[in-house]
Amino acid sequence: MRFATKAIRIGQDPDAAYQAAVNPIYQSSTFVWNSLDESDIPPIDYTRCANPNRSILQELIASLENGKYCTCFASGMAAIASAISTLKQGDNFLMASDIYGGTHRLMYKQMAQYGITTTEFDANDPGSIARVASPNTKMLIFETPTNPTLRVADIAAIVAEAKKLGIVTILDNTFASPYLQNGLDMGVDIVIHSTTKYIAGHSDIVGGCLITNDPVIANNVHEYVKIVGNQPSPFDCWLTVRGAKTLELRMQKHCSNALAIAQHLEKHPKIAKVFYPGLESAPDHDIAKKQMRGFGGMLSIDIKGTVADAKTVAESMKVFLLAESLGGVESLVAYPPLMSHAVMSEAERLKIGITPTMLRLSIGIEDPADLIEDLDQALAKIPLRQTAAV
Repeated sequence: MRFATKAIRIGQDPDAAYQAAVNPIYQSSTFVWNSLDESDIPPIDYTRCANPNRSILQELIASLENGKYCTCFASGMAAIASAISTLKQGDNFLMASDIYGGTHRLMYKQMAQYGITTTEFDANDPGSIARVASPNTKMLIFETPTNPTLRVADIAAIVAEAKKLGIVTILDNTFASPYLQNGLDMGVDIVIHSTTKYIAGHSDIVGGCLITNDPVIANNVHEYVKIVGNQPSPFDCWLTVRGAKTLELRMQKHCSNALAIAQHLEKHPKIAKVFYPGLESAPDHDIAKKQMRGFGGMLSIDIKGTVADAKTVAESMKVFLLAESLGGVESLVAYPPLMSHAVMSEAERLKIGITPTMLRLSIGIEDPADLIEDLDQALAKIPLRQTAAV
């Protein structure tokens, strides 16, 4: 099956009881045993361990990522925490410098207290892995495109460098979605998503997932879920399956809208810089063309002016909603220094290109003309200045 067909058919046969075309929500914490015979233990007995709706979703997402095993979680951060759950005291973990603020916080504030050290590497320079790795380095994580600077890393090159050193690779594929990019096909060991974003796509659930082709990793993660109980609810799984059915159509619209808006803003006199890999001027445009099927629905802009100007633009939008998160059908504007990357210091943000005048745009599936008009009217609220952040 091809992508759009898999999204509608994989794991979604009519239910056995009534042949319903859409599977019901199994909103039950427990499932009945027929007997205490060890050969007759039911495949699903307790929702913390497994649930029919979760099984359907896991089979579906695994197929979309061309993977063998998928485990779903209550959030994207739960997926990342579960991916690194095999790390032990004394282990070292490599993290791309240009990374989501939540991942940064997990490693430096949580895992550090367990005796796990974190070292940063430059995902746009795969050779940096060997330079910063140590004999006790076990795993690394990176994302591409990155949040919120939209840099695109060469996945195959990173995998090649990591494999030389026996390092397990984790790719946060949230910004691309399974429709635009499949890391397992390029040798990545673990792919994770915040299913809150594009996979579910309607800003009505919080969830995460981990996909791998390695049975040992899959078993470890499954056992971890049973122990700590960080699984999603049956209803959230059902909603995510419903959202994933239209993932291909939505991503095509997200991509076309984002490209049109990026091209418009690139010429705007009040914009210092547009961050979008679909622009030919983008530093990673050629890599993005090589490993992605489209350039995604996320872009960031650097306002030419002051912090107050950037906040005025964000607060003046009418169609765009001022809110955290991304990947939904509605367009959102976010301010990374106070939202996704607030945990970082200003110096840390500046180091990876997050300026005080940056706004992140999650481009929805509305009419692009309305989105462009909304951006133009918001930008009209600030004066024309000659420089960027002051």
